[in-house]
Amino acid sequence: MMRWPKRGRGLAEGVRLVAFGHALPDRVVPNAAIEAELGLAPGWIERRTGFTARRIAAADQATSDLAIQAGEAALGGQDRAGIGFLILATSTPDRLLPPTAPSVAHRLGLACAAVDLAGACAGFLQALPLAAAQVRASGQEVLVIAANLLSRRVDPADAGGRAIFADGAGAVLLAPSPDPAEGIVAADLGSDGAAADLIAIPAGGSRRPYGPDLSTADTRMQMPDGARVFQAAVERLAQSGKVALDRAGLSPQDLAGWAPHQANERIVRAAAERLGLAQVPRIGGLEPYGNTSAATIPTALSLAAARGALPRGPILMQAFGAGALWASIVWRHGTGK
Repeated sequence: MMRWPKRGRGLAEGVRLVAFGHALPDRVVPNAAIEAELGLAPGWIERRTGFTARRIAAADQATSDLAIQAGEAALGGQDRAGIGFLILATSTPDRLLPPTAPSVAHRLGLACAAVDLAGACAGFLQALPLAAAQVRASGQEVLVIAANLLSRRVDPADAGGRAIFADGAGAVLLAPSPDPAEGIVAADLGSDGAAADLIAIPAGGSRRPYGPDLSTADTRMQMPDGARVFQAAVERLAQSGKVALDRAGLSPQDLAGWAPHQANERIVRAAAERLGLAQVPRIGGLEPYGNTSAATIPTALSLAAARGALPRGPILMQAFGAGALWASIVWRHGTGK
């Protein structure tokens, strides 16, 4: 159930990232295996994407299984009665109906509201402002999980899709902070439905429902013009990042870190050049894990936190994906510069 503060109870001044978790399948698929299977030249994948390997879920694993592992890692042994809301950012739910989030909440032992958010690669950053607003409004903790099994949505014969997309989950736990400077400093979220064909699964929804004459290929992810996706991603990330930094009153030199969605290395590097972020510490390094859509940023945050390498201060988080959706958020983590 949704819980609201009693009359007179002080609400949160700020919002703090207090815990992190991630879940990556055990199965590692290196580039060489895909290149040999599809007849690609050695090194073809790394040159075009920057990825060296990816994690692929076992046949008996579903999106909810990885989401629960990541959520458990973030929650640890704490009392879960204080969790007021769960948002699951996913483009690959267990089923079309019911939503996956309530099942995840139940299996995590949470008695709270739980919803799915289908924001594609920008899903985590679309969920983060909603979660932060809920923390401020209710004074309770909110769990955000991003999880995807993209390997189930890729055409096995599609070299581009096989090279990029992977499976994984990341989670963050948000809690009230007495420091009003903690949390979202500025944000820029946008969409462009005119670019909906950039990355899409053509069939399986209400427009083209499942049926005996439906081609399996039309239920797989399609990206017909990779060059157009690259151009749109770089342009939107550069524009949106500048807006967010301007709203925050910050320059790239003021940032403690940059956490871009791990779309592929070429997009990330081009966006960094356009925004002047070459000298800003990058929170990422997901080359061995592939593109898990909305899960890449929380996974990167979790991996950095586990190493004690998550910087304190303003962090720029950015993503672009299907929809088209994009988001840039300046989040102040703890105290620092």
